[in-house]
Amino acid sequence: MHMADALVAPAVAGTMYACSSAAAAFSIRKVRLENNPKKIPLMGVMGAFVFAAQMINFTIPGTGSSGHLYGGMLLSALLGPYAGFLTMIGVLLIQCLFFADGGLLALGCNIWNMAFYGCFVGALLIWRPMMKRSISKKRIVLASILGCVITLQLGALSVTVETLASGVTELPFGVFVATMQPIHLAIGLVEGLITAAVLVFVYDARPELLYGTEQRVSAGRFSFKKTLAILGCAALVIGGAFSLAASSNPDGLEWSIERITGSTELEASGDVYDAAASAQETTAILPDYSLPDSDSASGTIISGIAGCLIVLGVCVGSCYVFRFFRKKKTT
Repeated sequence: MHMADALVAPAVAGTMYACSSAAAAFSIRKVRLENNPKKIPLMGVMGAFVFAAQMINFTIPGTGSSGHLYGGMLLSALLGPYAGFLTMIGVLLIQCLFFADGGLLALGCNIWNMAFYGCFVGALLIWRPMMKRSISKKRIVLASILGCVITLQLGALSVTVETLASGVTELPFGVFVATMQPIHLAIGLVEGLITAAVLVFVYDARPELLYGTEQRVSAGRFSFKKTLAILGCAALVIGGAFSLAASSNPDGLEWSIERITGSTELEASGDVYDAAASAQETTAILPDYSLPDSDSASGTIISGIAGCLIVLGVCVGSCYVFRFFRKKKTT
């Protein structure tokens, strides 16, 4: 659901940058109040995991479309809504700048659509209430599916509202909504199952890592370090190998645009769009997750592994740069 710059007007882009920045500033404040240094490596590893998982587009049977994990629900179920949101920003920022995935002008929209709903709505209105009384694998599966379906529906609706506010006449609001919502319902169901599988693994391996359950679970099968190592290795394998099997079908947003306009992309002109495109061309070292001017599979492998490591470094490094976590004073 990464929006391209052509789908948003500069005024809408600026508004969504402001909204996403406000949510980020609030999240930084809340994470500092939590002051849980144990989240530093978890943010890095899970950021890398979500980056890798997003490289695998899975086919939606009978549609000619594909989808991928969005990750907001997964991150917030492990890190909480605030650290999860900041981690998603790291993932989306690296995708945009280094791999030209999603427009630079549209980055504020993408953060809101893909991170805000999954992390805040998913964690606070779905995950936490369902885990309040007790936690079980059945509850984890139900919360994962329900959370992913609802938050993806909200994200898809936001895309259509943003294009409406931007005056994109090629995508009539009613038709766009009627196309976007059903395909993202299917994508949400698949993401829910993937999210549930990862969270059930964590529940078995190290259950206290699940958001809101720290004081109500017994010891898991693995140590904290071993659990992180397994998730980290999984991220590298997914990004560096499994990504080669990704579906070539357009994702839900591109598929919806193609159904309405006959093309997966729209064109936009103007100084703001040109400046954003030029800046992104400068920073994108592996555009479209491939080597420049090459269709070699090695480009995808390099992109997957490099992206995981960059996201890991950015997420962990940001924790120290912004002093998200501090050593507690001893008396």
